[in-house]
Amino acid sequence: MRSVKEGRPRPDAGGTYRDPNAAHSASLSHMFLTLWRHRALITRMARRDVVGRYKGSIVGVAWSFLNPLVMLAVYTFVFGVVFKARWGVTTSESRADFAIVLFVGLIVHALFADCVNRAPGLITSNVNFVKKVVFPLEVLPGVVLGSALFHAAVSICVLLLAMLANGNSIHASVAFVPAVIAPLLLWALGIGWLLASLGVFLRDIAQLTTILTTIMLFLAPVFFPISSMPVGFRPLIQLNPLTFIIEQMRIVLMEGRQPDWTGYAIYFSISVVVAWIGFWWFQRTRRGFADVL
Repeated sequence: MRSVKEGRPRPDAGGTYRDPNAAHSASLSHMFLTLWRHRALITRMARRDVVGRYKGSIVGVAWSFLNPLVMLAVYTFVFGVVFKARWGVTTSESRADFAIVLFVGLIVHALFADCVNRAPGLITSNVNFVKKVVFPLEVLPGVVLGSALFHAAVSICVLLLAMLANGNSIHASVAFVPAVIAPLLLWALGIGWLLASLGVFLRDIAQLTTILTTIMLFLAPVFFPISSMPVGFRPLIQLNPLTFIIEQMRIVLMEGRQPDWTGYAIYFSISVVVAWIGFWWFQRTRRGFADVL
């Protein structure tokens, strides 16, 4: 009988035994199963990530409320006051109306950008999980996503309060917000898995992601409607994965209508494929992490 020192598999965070040298499943069913199986671990680590981000600060977690408000004020001043941009929601559109429409786009972009920008350093900043502990590394992008979701939820609450303060109605269609955001979460997970793996082998990835997410901000209908773009550039805006979600969020939050379910079904299907590709790549390359680190 083999002893532990002779190579007996150790239990992972989920309490099951696994061989660290064994191949890792990359099937679509395993992708969803591993997220469900480790949901408690993901929740605990996401909570710790949120608390740790503000640890030692005087204001603490209240920064999660202040940050979106400050950024909203800056963007509103620059685009609404300096450049006098208007969205065209109503003929008598005020700066507050413009700010609310703008804020919806900023929330969606911030959720996605937070996950993508942090993904390349997930493995390199948790070397102990790779070398010393049998740990389900595939949950790390889920932890970052959980933290980003918390901040997005706070921002949405701030948005709803701003709408009430501005005299806007809160429609029953607000209940569709989780469904609208769900496909974007799959995009974030898929790209997170991909970048987390590439970040181990190509350290320059971390520098590129910040540039790319900034480009995505300005190539999405955040500061302007798609109708204001030249016809030749509109397909480029439509290719941005943020575009559809931003538009559907504005429909359910501000117009009181249901999402475009046909477009949603297509977008959701693409999201599942993107998530699976990222997961497949991560599972196929993770055995080389320890050698590089």
